[in-house]
Amino acid sequence: MSISSPYAPAQALAQTPKPLSSYKPYWAKRFGVAPFLPTSRAEMERLGWDSCDVVLVTGDAYVDHPSFGMAVIGRVLEAQGFRVGIIAQPDWHSAEPFKALGQPNLFWGVTAGNMDSMINRYTADRKIRSDDAYTPGNVGGKRPDRAAIVYSQRCREAYKEVPIVLGGIEASLRRIAHYDYWSDQVRRSIVVDAKCDVLLYGNAERALVEIAHRLARREPVAQITNVRGTAFVRRSSAPGWVEIDSTEVDRPGRVEAHLSPYLSTSEQAQARGGSCSQAEAGSEQTDAASATAAASATESAANPVAAQAPTSAVIAFHPPLAQRAKLSAPERARSVIRLPSYEQVRADPVLYAHASRVLHLETNPGNARALVQAHGSGPGLRDVWINPPPIPLSSAEMDWVFGLPYARSPHPSYADAQGRHDGPTKIPAWEMIRFSVNIMRGCFGGCSFCSITEHEGRIIQSRSEDSIVREVEQIRDQVAGFTGVISDLGGPTANMYRLGCKSPAIEAACRKPSCVYPGICPNLHTDHRPLISIYRRTRALPGIKKVLIGSGLRYDLAVLSPEYVQELVQHHVGGYLKIAPEHTEGGPLSKMMKPGIGSYERFRKMFEHYSAEAGKKQYLIPYFIAAHPGTSDADMMQLALWLKRNGFRADQVQTFYPSPMATATAMYHSGLNPLKGIHRDARAERVDVVKGDRRRRLHKAFLRYHDPANWPLLREALKALGRADLIGNGRQHLIPSFQPAGTSTYQSPRRSNSTPVRPGTLLTQHTGLPPRAGTAGKKRP
Repeated sequence: MSISSPYAPAQALAQTPKPLSSYKPYWAKRFGVAPFLPTSRAEMERLGWDSCDVVLVTGDAYVDHPSFGMAVIGRVLEAQGFRVGIIAQPDWHSAEPFKALGQPNLFWGVTAGNMDSMINRYTADRKIRSDDAYTPGNVGGKRPDRAAIVYSQRCREAYKEVPIVLGGIEASLRRIAHYDYWSDQVRRSIVVDAKCDVLLYGNAERALVEIAHRLARREPVAQITNVRGTAFVRRSSAPGWVEIDSTEVDRPGRVEAHLSPYLSTSEQAQARGGSCSQAEAGSEQTDAASATAAASATESAANPVAAQAPTSAVIAFHPPLAQRAKLSAPERARSVIRLPSYEQVRADPVLYAHASRVLHLETNPGNARALVQAHGSGPGLRDVWINPPPIPLSSAEMDWVFGLPYARSPHPSYADAQGRHDGPTKIPAWEMIRFSVNIMRGCFGGCSFCSITEHEGRIIQSRSEDSIVREVEQIRDQVAGFTGVISDLGGPTANMYRLGCKSPAIEAACRKPSCVYPGICPNLHTDHRPLISIYRRTRALPGIKKVLIGSGLRYDLAVLSPEYVQELVQHHVGGYLKIAPEHTEGGPLSKMMKPGIGSYERFRKMFEHYSAEAGKKQYLIPYFIAAHPGTSDADMMQLALWLKRNGFRADQVQTFYPSPMATATAMYHSGLNPLKGIHRDARAERVDVVKGDRRRRLHKAFLRYHDPANWPLLREALKALGRADLIGNGRQHLIPSFQPAGTSTYQSPRRSNSTPVRPGTLLTQHTGLPPRAGTAGKKRP
């Protein structure tokens, strides 16, 4: 890497953030709290507003609930005193619907919604979905493809001079040049395509509040460049920053041989190509020395003064390489890493994998450096500048955000003729979280196929116990239709509440992508007692019949606390518990950064023991991924054998979906493993990438080995693998040798959330869990 150092001082990024609740409120706070943020002029007039300070545009229906990002952002800005309106799921075919609330005084806030619009619209096989869980009536097609770009362009068309602040997961995961699975090419940073003024990535409350107040003070948006968690376009280099060139993959240099410490001094000198004395140097060195002496004598005769000067030798000190690197390292707070340009990563998959690796190494707020990536050339050259990630919220700030006056209901405009939201106009995503409580943010698992860490970070941000209990009481007392059952106390994971590094100094310096892979870090605090305390306190509340845990469980952490597993299994499982081993074989698991199947087996034994102790029949619902990078056909065969041996029959399967910016997506595109370092020579680790409809279908077929429609494809694959011995009609065989009439044609499994209860049934998070015992389900023939 080469380093260049401009002379001007750098603009500092705050390391100690200002608390969210400490800002002086904007003057419009006098209007008070809105029951719902207005979505029309009529609602604005009822609130006494003549205009909105901020207009939020979202691809989701407006649900005023803390699980919906746009509601959180709106209420946070309202608490700062700003008048906030929402335009939800506008018709994007013209700019007129974007003018519904008039021109914003300060800025547009744009998001595609809680979900990436492309993942929301298309399946992992690139087929169009017919539904949308974030739309009333579960109706699909209410948002455009690449909604963040389309909405931003329409906002610019509606009111050209109003700054556009772009956020949400779709924007967050596209902040640099990224591989786009749907077009099978590398696309530019969304900052360039959306033409936004600033992009906020991750959970953006802190950055958004600071930007809103600075814009309210009439500071030009182009000058707001020192806010963490932001990305924007620069036309020229930034003064005061030390630029570290990482536009090429490092090439190996000459390797110096180590000298044996058992050699004598003269032998070491000879090994280096020299000698210790003139006598040992041989006649050639003697003649050379004589010639040099003669020349010196001649010079002394011509210059007597020089002859009298004492002779001296210059001694050069060369510290060890590690020490030299440490001495020359620039200050991290003033350093920016130049990634390979968009044009480079588009043309070279190796450089794409390299850029992905660098990005993931710079994600810890305690030590991350800024990143910059060039787009274009000549007069059109632009740099996309990405500041380090935001400082995580404290528990007090988390309590403040979740304690804002949410209505906890969809906007009244979505109600049916009876004024209800659980009929034909029901919003499935709201129904899913209607009686749930989010207790934390972040995930330090680092699974390579998951985007949670890239979006929320790996530092856990937890609410206080009192704040969580207050929300449970609000659900009990205020939410219509509550029957006494809390559907979930969780977050990105079920059991990372208040877990983290034992040392703040180590946490700030750490650059590991995961705290639990390849093993649980010895510096990780894994005490589950705070979570056990919350479970016990909430289920003891009057009016609370049951508290279920619906979030995914990290079973490798859970087995470290038998007390937690006992509490969970005996009091908080409603018949089924979902966990995600993802695979059984070491090859794919190493690319996923997931624990071995042995961890699952240890948890399964504890689960069954405590279930039997409580006299309950309960089942684990494991998730598995087909076609993940690094998965061979033989790996899927072994997984199918494990499923059959353990009596599992997957009703629905989950196929790897290359989401933007994920490490596994870099593997998919480049065929290299960024977790092991990127090289152009034999040191690089090649990854078996499952591409093409036929091979992806084969991997899904192994998960559904029991489906007769898959048997012809599986017979062919087993013969190619040399495992024809698995074809037969005995219990030891994977698939039978006969084919039932009318079952030889492949047909995608139907999509349904009403699979009946049956021990050993597998479902995925995309289809929902089976109905619990006592609820009606469709009967199988």
